[in-house]
Amino acid sequence: MSEEYDDWEIPASAQPSPRDYGFDLDQALSSVVSVDALIPPDAFTASVLGTERSGSGVVIREDGVVLTIGYLITEAAEVILTTNDGVEVPGHVLGYDAGTGFGLVQALEPLNLPALPLGDSRHAAAGEPVVIGGAGGRRRSLAARIVARQEFAGYWEYVLDEAIFTAPAHPLWGGSALIGAQGELLGIGSLQLQHRTQGGRMMPLNMMVPIQLLTPVYEDLLAGRTEKLARPWLGVYAQEVESRVVVVGFAGEGPAHRAGLQEGDVVLKVGQLEITNLADFYRGIWAAGPPGVEVPLTVDRDGDTFDVLIRSADRGAFLKVRRLH
Repeated sequence: MSEEYDDWEIPASAQPSPRDYGFDLDQALSSVVSVDALIPPDAFTASVLGTERSGSGVVIREDGVVLTIGYLITEAAEVILTTNDGVEVPGHVLGYDAGTGFGLVQALEPLNLPALPLGDSRHAAAGEPVVIGGAGGRRRSLAARIVARQEFAGYWEYVLDEAIFTAPAHPLWGGSALIGAQGELLGIGSLQLQHRTQGGRMMPLNMMVPIQLLTPVYEDLLAGRTEKLARPWLGVYAQEVESRVVVVGFAGEGPAHRAGLQEGDVVLKVGQLEITNLADFYRGIWAAGPPGVEVPLTVDRDGDTFDVLIRSADRGAFLKVRRLH
């Protein structure tokens, strides 16, 4: 599945150089593997995320536990992990946490790779030099800097209180390793975004999920107890437009679609909480209770204001069950 990328590499001038770091760069990058996943065509996420997904992951335990970004492996029927030396090993999906975006894969055969130590992302500050490690070693890795730490809200009912943003942007960001000055793992690549600078120029950035968010969910993910991590979910896609939250689509036949919400509806309130941004919208949903709770919304549709009560769901209930190997 990765053949199309075999000849691709980061320009030499942008690759990290071992002399610029106080750790063994090549050893650290050897912990980054490629992650290729096959997803059934009838999977819930297939129409949005595709049926063939490729990215990177990081060995975080020497027994072959690999941390990646969860959208690569959600509903995967098959996962292949490939080392920088071209060794292919089958993997089993342990779990995916929609709250953080992290996913864990267990290698089913020995990878014989070192584990990258986990760092403390709370102290990773803007301006610090970092390496964005992609599968394939130095030639597919990038010398970068942290440019910002701030809240991020995604249209798919996702919020990070303080995401890490880096530049220049790695073009194959999904599951890449954010490696700090001591050779420690500070985060996992999630997205590429466009940021408009003060001069009006568009600058691509990578959004990284801070590694500190792994600790509260790690043991549950490792044991496959993802239902314990579930939040109420409406299956609504929304965007923030001039301090208004606008419905722009739906995740399949999810709760919001079944309740009759329409594209173009503006969410004014969740319960008594007035909504002016995406993050408050999602936090209002999650504060209503566990999955299955009824979530009251006040909605504006073409100037007509009305209330709607939506029975939430567990997002995981819509996904294909992981196959045991």
